[in-house]
Amino acid sequence: MTQDQSALHVRGLTKCFDRPAVDALDLSVRIGEFYALLGPNGAGKTTTLRMVAGLLRPDAGSVSILGIDALGDPVAARQIMAWVSDEPMIYDKLTPLEYLEFVAGLWGIDARVAEPCAHDLLASLGLQPHLHQRCEGFSKGMRQKVALAGALVHDPRLIILDEPLTGLDALSARHVKGLLQARVRAGCTVIMTTHILEVAERMADRIGVIAAGRLVAEGTLAELRQRNGQNDISLEDMFIALVDAGAAAA
Repeated sequence: MTQDQSALHVRGLTKCFDRPAVDALDLSVRIGEFYALLGPNGAGKTTTLRMVAGLLRPDAGSVSILGIDALGDPVAARQIMAWVSDEPMIYDKLTPLEYLEFVAGLWGIDARVAEPCAHDLLASLGLQPHLHQRCEGFSKGMRQKVALAGALVHDPRLIILDEPLTGLDALSARHVKGLLQARVRAGCTVIMTTHILEVAERMADRIGVIAAGRLVAEGTLAELRQRNGQNDISLEDMFIALVDAGAAAA
């Protein structure tokens, strides 16, 4: 895959704390792809995505987002991407509609465009009955959906999500998955971490497995099974075997 074909192109990405959290990571994600980044706790998934999103400065390496040098021009990179963490951060005193209109204003989106977009996003996430309720009384799952809608209001081309389904009930998770799949069909790229392997198995075009800050395996589910030599192996069993092998090699 060339850099021109990539929504995300990472080379040599490195971040150390008391030990290497991300260790010279190379990663490329295609335009229009749903990519699941899997790994155990402490593997470096969130640190990687935070560096890609511009929230954490790497010690070394490069990050290119749709051809933009994200380290050299972080403002331009952020204009075409969205970041959603596993801990939703929204303004409690605002209603969902007010929050989206506020975020749209920060992006300089005309109110005549922002209002119908906000209504559509919130409706697609099942929040239509709560448009005018203050967010302070919302559950974590509802707050997560408001945060997701706010991240998408400027129509980003790359969507980065860290455990987006945490705390969601089955119906809310379906709303979120449906919205993300619709975005991918429209040409967006989605990169998501998740501990819910069934979600990765069903939704991802390709899967990357990270262990000890390194990418230890990558491919479609069929490709990963073929490399493992067992076409009927579950993603869970394959994931555990890959992580164990990656940890042993570290």
